[in-house]
Amino acid sequence: MGGVTSSIAAKFAFFPPNPPSYTLVADSSSSGGGGGGGSGSGRFRIPEITRSDDVDVLKLRTRRGNEIVAVHVKHRRASATLLYSHGNAADLGQMFELFVELSARLRVNLMGYDYSGYGQSTGKPTECNTYADIDAAYKCLKEQYGVKDEQLILYGQSVGSGPTVDLASRLPTLRGVVLHSPILSGLRVLYPVKRTYWFDIYKNIDKIGSVNCPVLVIHGTADEVVDCSHGKQLWELCKEKYEPLWLSGGGHCNLELYPEFIKQLKKFVHSLGKSKSGANGPKKSGVESDGQSKPAEAGTSDQFELGADLPEVSRNSLDSRLEKSKKPNKPEKSRMSTDRVDRFRRRKGLVW
Repeated sequence: MGGVTSSIAAKFAFFPPNPPSYTLVADSSSSGGGGGGGSGSGRFRIPEITRSDDVDVLKLRTRRGNEIVAVHVKHRRASATLLYSHGNAADLGQMFELFVELSARLRVNLMGYDYSGYGQSTGKPTECNTYADIDAAYKCLKEQYGVKDEQLILYGQSVGSGPTVDLASRLPTLRGVVLHSPILSGLRVLYPVKRTYWFDIYKNIDKIGSVNCPVLVIHGTADEVVDCSHGKQLWELCKEKYEPLWLSGGGHCNLELYPEFIKQLKKFVHSLGKSKSGANGPKKSGVESDGQSKPAEAGTSDQFELGADLPEVSRNSLDSRLEKSKKPNKPEKSRMSTDRVDRFRRRKGLVW
């Protein structure tokens, strides 16, 4: 039973680009230094991106035996380091431009990585593998780049919110967390269930309460893939809420085009720096924002110029802590059999 449900979950959750958007080659012109990370002393490069002394391309070995590809973008005046977990239908080749932009705009060092089975990473994409993947990236930041937890901001986009929240729930002294179009859990993307089942994946709803640092949530109000209610409920469950950003009319894959997106990220990163420098200052508790923003016109300074593009017993989840709906509870729909998965996926066009 567990294997069947895990297989169903994987079909819904993971859509690695095929073919991968980039290739990986050994970098014979570069000697040791700076990066490396876990699977040998060799350095690598991605021919499809411009070579830069501020970019390290790494292979990291995970505790589950896979080798994943990661990139580290250096900012010469960085105030923090950001560890970015991307969405389920992208890889490093597609994300690299955004990584460089975020590093420059936020003045942070940034590490992004491909999940097992994505891009040029080996293995298969599974929930457990993604937890091992982010742990490998985190270990590299600590051991190879000397990053302390107090300097680290975790960033999870869509399905990337799963490994992000999982790691954040295990690290009590992180600087901050950003959840971009996050999910309550994998099953809740498909059905409005009121409890957590053992076969569900990425149970962020049950882990977010263990995150001790400030959390910024960003979600589009017109997200057609992961409803905005996911972001709002996660924000309600956060211990240390930061002012969220609900982008009016924002979808699932276009939030970077809104000027308020980068403005709020800058504000958040700056506030974390101030809170670390101030001894035991009052914690900031955000007030829900209307987020009435529209995509920027050409020439707006804060616009990104990017292309659109172990079993558990079933139990009551933290849903009970959320405000009850005024509508009477409806019976939950039965789960789909494996022979209906592909048809449903094509119809829904799920990408999260």
